[in-house]
Amino acid sequence: MKSLVVAGVMSGTSADGVDVAICRISPPSVAGGMPRIKLLGHLGLAYPKTLRAAVLAAMDADAISVAELARLNWRLGEVYADAVAKAQEKFGVKIKLVGCHGQTVYHQGASEKYLGKATRATWQMGEAAVIAERLRIPVVSDFRPADLAAGGQGAPLVPMLDYCMFRSAKVSRVLLNLGGIANVTAVPAEAGVDAVMAFDTGPGNMVIDACMKRLYERDFDRGGAVARTGLVLRDVVEMILNEPYFSSLPPKSCGREQFGETFVSRFIAMCRKAAGSEDRDEDVVATATALTAASILKAYRKFLWGHVGQAAPLSPVEFVISGGGAKNASLIGLLTEGLEPMGVKVRLMEELGVPAQAKEGVAFALLAWLSWFNLPGNIPAATGAQRAVVLGKVTHAY
Repeated sequence: MKSLVVAGVMSGTSADGVDVAICRISPPSVAGGMPRIKLLGHLGLAYPKTLRAAVLAAMDADAISVAELARLNWRLGEVYADAVAKAQEKFGVKIKLVGCHGQTVYHQGASEKYLGKATRATWQMGEAAVIAERLRIPVVSDFRPADLAAGGQGAPLVPMLDYCMFRSAKVSRVLLNLGGIANVTAVPAEAGVDAVMAFDTGPGNMVIDACMKRLYERDFDRGGAVARTGLVLRDVVEMILNEPYFSSLPPKSCGREQFGETFVSRFIAMCRKAAGSEDRDEDVVATATALTAASILKAYRKFLWGHVGQAAPLSPVEFVISGGGAKNASLIGLLTEGLEPMGVKVRLMEELGVPAQAKEGVAFALLAWLSWFNLPGNIPAATGAQRAVVLGKVTHAY
């Protein structure tokens, strides 16, 4: 093993753009330790509107041509190559390895019967060969399938980074990523890797963004401004929280398959039927924001409190928030209001030295480094896999 400069490339379920995190990753300083990670720079680039529309259409399509999917896969490869090249130039470093998560267009972590056999499936787009050829750098991509094949959910994959960078001898931490989907990693104080718990809690920004697009023709609720003007329809939130996903036991994962356009149509219809809210679009957005917060708080009370919260008198609990949703003041306010009475301190990822938008890019830089040296990158306790496995597929550039 040796130190490498690695670019981690992430485009999440919000499909709003690409984040590139350039990191120097070095072997452990002591035997049995974890890799050392230093963030050298982060660059975020928005998708062109036409590309974002194509990605969202592919995610929610009941039927789409094979030609469209093939072209989108190659077009995304070009976008990722451009993003890495721009980051390399901006920060003046020579990248030796790329870890590219790709764009998830379908993810089914639980088995369902297909053609007579129980089947799991996942698909991340973005042709790695394009990146490798353009940059003349080896690329590790497609990280989910190895965990899925080993019986896991193929998600979440960020917990390895959470464990390496943010575990503490004195503080128990719950690390919340507010992307399109919200996911949590719980790392009790002084925890070994087998004590890490992680799962998707439900929608993060996905439902809020979709409601904003339909009702206001905007991509997101900037700062939570629209939500602040609306009335939360509590009955709608409670009805949805009673649906099976929110009570099912971890490990579990979700995506647009559960909370995409079909769900949003049903959600808006439920809000419209609520007394007095037929024409109040702001109430729909406020309720979508409250649903995200309430689902996270329910997950903490139901699954995480017993894991980290009971140790609070001995080790304080911190809730560390990252992702695009960290900029939504209305959402952060609801989370803070719900967590602080339980003795949980809410912090932003920046306070721990990593920009909120960079975290997932850093995670895939780490996973690429681990894969390059044939080291496992999943945490079976988090994904449900039968064993720890080396993640990703390597595309070489000769």
